[in-house]
Amino acid sequence: MAAAHRAAFLAAMVAEGDGAVAVLCTGPEQIRSRDTHYRFRPDSDFWYVTAFAEPEAVAVLLPGRAEGEFVLFVRPRDPELETWNGRRAGVEGARELYGADEAHPLEELDTRLPKLLRGAQRLYYRTGMDVDFDRKVLGWLASSHVRSRDGITAPATVVQPGTLLHELRLRKSSAELAIMRRASEITREAHVLAMSMLAPGMHEFEIEAAVDGTFRRRGGWGPGYPSIVAGGANACILHYTENNQPVGDGDLLLLDAGCEVDGYTADVTRTFPASGRFEGAARDLYEVVLAANQRGVEHVSPGHTFASVHDETTAVLVDGMLSVGLLSGSVEENIESGAYRRYYMHKTGHWLGIDVHDVGPYFVSANGHATAGGAGHPTAAAALDPTRSGAAPGMVSRPLEPGMITTVEPGLYIPADDADAPESFRGLGIRIEDDVVVTADGHENLSAGIPKTVADVEASCSG
Repeated sequence: MAAAHRAAFLAAMVAEGDGAVAVLCTGPEQIRSRDTHYRFRPDSDFWYVTAFAEPEAVAVLLPGRAEGEFVLFVRPRDPELETWNGRRAGVEGARELYGADEAHPLEELDTRLPKLLRGAQRLYYRTGMDVDFDRKVLGWLASSHVRSRDGITAPATVVQPGTLLHELRLRKSSAELAIMRRASEITREAHVLAMSMLAPGMHEFEIEAAVDGTFRRRGGWGPGYPSIVAGGANACILHYTENNQPVGDGDLLLLDAGCEVDGYTADVTRTFPASGRFEGAARDLYEVVLAANQRGVEHVSPGHTFASVHDETTAVLVDGMLSVGLLSGSVEENIESGAYRRYYMHKTGHWLGIDVHDVGPYFVSANGHATAGGAGHPTAAAALDPTRSGAAPGMVSRPLEPGMITTVEPGLYIPADDADAPESFRGLGIRIEDDVVVTADGHENLSAGIPKTVADVEASCSG
């Protein structure tokens, strides 16, 4: 799969003009505390084109190079270090296992990489992620420019690789969709287990342990992001991850958790009652969110825009809030004024794939061209609200196309201390999230097998 991704990226570079070279690197291990490290996960762009999972590696892609277009710099084999810290592929493994045309030990990077850059006109390299490596790249370029009188040339232009690479990542291949389906199936098993085992008095971390354990037990890398296990009013904190409180008898539990498989993650939220049954205001509010989720999922299809999915779900949510007494006035008035944002403050979805908040622009120019600046989510707030700042002049919301995956995740969050809300709704936080693939004639809901109707959730809660 990585070979196909490399070929597509190389072809995209050629289409932009001759003289291109790309340098992609994956980070080092990160210190957790003193002399222990976090479990390493490769950089997403690097993983997409190499499938190489070790730290500190550098990939160089050189379209049309006769000696080979794919060069890897990796940690060499070292029996002593491998005894302490784990196996390495080494230079030989980089060629034999990962398809590198050339492979070299990392310590040769300073001497070999500047030579690979010579004669290129454009360098695709992501700046700003590793300041130390940025300095190295700038030093190599400066050195080559100084020697221009000797006939040595180097790229005069540095381009963010995401301008091409993130467009490729946005549309999933059949092989990628197969992995996403596997991630969704494991996620389904974990959510159903959580529903069946939840009981009043259990702690949130007990559910977290069961869910994350299922991800690993079933062959996943683990959770694709820190699992949110939020009982009662904790569910009104959008990115709650403490997961350390007991769940009360009358509480709902919001579980936002997705399994990561081969670098691709699911992202699913379900909300279910500790008592096993939805009752009173909790049931009323749940039905509102469910209706919005169902409307949003059904709206995902080619030709509809990313923003229109949000518009559809928001209209249903606002109508529901009016019906239960959380808002007053008309649907149109509340949308126009933004009054609904008091209880629904995020957008309905985001792209999904190798990153949980995946790359790819949300806006395109009116002539249909994507903008480079839309890729990625620098903050958690932007991740849940990727269109927060609105479109720039001349930009429109992106039409959905086959192969794109978007989440559909409406929610309502009524703070426990909101004196303006009916007392029976205070402290309720409900979100229902599905992972939806755009297909040629509509959509495929990858998480459709995870219970979400009142009847199905209650049946799962009863075991």
